[in-house]
Amino acid sequence: MFRVDDPKNNYKNVVHAFFLALAITIAEPSTILPLMVHHFSDSMIIVGIFASLLRGGAIMIQLYAAFHAQAYKRVLPYLGKVFFFRFISWLSIGVSIYFIGDSNKSLTLFFIGLGLFFFSFTAGFGAIYFKELQAKLFSKKYRGKTMANRQVAGSIASIISGGVAGYVLNHYEAPLNYAYLFMVSSAFMVIGFATFVTIEEPEKENISTKEKHFKIFIKNAMMLLKEDKRLQQQIIAIFLSFSYFLSMPFVILNAHSAFTLTGWMLGGFITVQMLGSIIGSTFLWRKIESYEKMLSLSFLLMISAFMIALFANNVYAYAMIFLLFGVALDGFNISGMNLVIEIAPEDKRPVYTALQTNISSLGLFFPVLGGIILKFVGSYTVIYFLSIVLLALGFYISRQLKEIK
Repeated sequence: MFRVDDPKNNYKNVVHAFFLALAITIAEPSTILPLMVHHFSDSMIIVGIFASLLRGGAIMIQLYAAFHAQAYKRVLPYLGKVFFFRFISWLSIGVSIYFIGDSNKSLTLFFIGLGLFFFSFTAGFGAIYFKELQAKLFSKKYRGKTMANRQVAGSIASIISGGVAGYVLNHYEAPLNYAYLFMVSSAFMVIGFATFVTIEEPEKENISTKEKHFKIFIKNAMMLLKEDKRLQQQIIAIFLSFSYFLSMPFVILNAHSAFTLTGWMLGGFITVQMLGSIIGSTFLWRKIESYEKMLSLSFLLMISAFMIALFANNVYAYAMIFLLFGVALDGFNISGMNLVIEIAPEDKRPVYTALQTNISSLGLFFPVLGGIILKFVGSYTVIYFLSIVLLALGFYISRQLKEIK
């Protein structure tokens, strides 16, 4: 018989996070991904586009996923299909680098981009189903704990992944080292996916009747958005939280131009970032019950990281930047997911989730703007400063959310 806050579901939730993080950390948009793309192209705009592809592909499909999901009593069978396509997309990146590689850099880039896009695109469905499951499986208080546990498990896995990545990058020549990383990590990804689909999911009783046409659904969703002032402000705040993405993919390239960046050093930065995640989830985020406060504090931590980046010129300064990245990113992730679950009516939860994610995630394309600015202005200081200004605006708006409840 199903029970809310079942420790077994918490365990499977955490195992999923561990193995998924173990796999995808090798394409972390603040470290390895920019360097990998830079190997095949010198264009900063291309680097920005690929950083966006890793997550941006999910934007266009989430409202359509919510259109169907609002009428589902169970979402786990559909999530299993999403997991399969994500695995194939990830594996294909490593295979294309291995078999094509430097022999045709443009073609390799095309297949890397295609793999990243479909990995992200299918996540658009997965995000709706995943948040629906979290809301059904766990109470508000327990959900905060299990999400913090997921973050800690993911961070520990990422530290391990960072060490492995450092070893592989240091002992194998590019681009074969990138191919090995993607192919091996695909196997870890399968373990996490296989564990998660065995979670016990209850039937949802309070569901919405699906509209006859997607166009009607969009019209109704827009009416919901127009009527809910809190959702509007929340979306703006979370959209601005993505303004860190304007600069983050280029921080490692700036470091690379300041001093010699070894494979071990790169793996070390990944480890430091994940240590920040563990510190945040263990000692900070799990103790904050107000997700509005969590969001505001995450803004301040991210602003601090870019303030340091303005003057960074050695490995220790960059280590501090990545440490703050780790703490702040976890805060953004935990608060963003839980804020929308808190304000959404049960029957409209997939719609609220899709509206927030679809609109706010347009910020995932900030790296493209960052790449364009770097191409024509050539100044890291400009994009760092612009990120700070936008993050400060997001902090201000996040402080108003409590008043709109």
